[in-house]
Amino acid sequence: MADGGGNAHPTAVDGATRRCIVSGAHHPRATMLRFVVGPDDRIVPDVAGKLPGRGLWLCASRDMVHTAIGRKLFAKAARRRVVVDADLADRIEALLERRCLEIIALARRAGQVVAGFGKVRESLRAKGPAGVVLAARDGAPDGRAKVRALAGDTPVLDLFDAADLGHTLGRERTVHAAVAPGRLAEVLLIEAERLKGMRRTEHASR
Repeated sequence: MADGGGNAHPTAVDGATRRCIVSGAHHPRATMLRFVVGPDDRIVPDVAGKLPGRGLWLCASRDMVHTAIGRKLFAKAARRRVVVDADLADRIEALLERRCLEIIALARRAGQVVAGFGKVRESLRAKGPAGVVLAARDGAPDGRAKVRALAGDTPVLDLFDAADLGHTLGRERTVHAAVAPGRLAEVLLIEAERLKGMRRTEHASR
């Protein structure tokens, strides 16, 4: 995928760090955003970290992206003229959301997802903590509260609409689902943290 799709992802504990071009701080590369300069001098978000070229790294934050644009730090870090699209932050958000949903779809094909409040409840009661519990952000508040109570220490993600979760899981709508513990759940949590940082305020507060 030209914008850095795909499913490979470094782990957050592999020891590799990168320096943010805004803050100057070093962080695990799996938690950051990578960019490259395309053939047309355009800054391209590489959410999978697979595109060729020298990487420019940012903390996964919408504010960091806007700061880098406003202070022309992409050009400074690249040491050349670059073109930065005005909707870069929105584009990154969309790419990360798609990436998260692709991971959930992979988990479904691997038989690692249950969907529906009843099945999520039974799974948590029978098997103990899941890897990740999913609660649609447009679901009823009382239902989300019940799932959070059932989840205990299991992370709960409420980043996706019921229609998007449903489409990913082969249903019309899905309000509640759970991903089994394992590598896919771990990668989903890493990607979800990057997505949270890129969410618009009105999305994050739902």
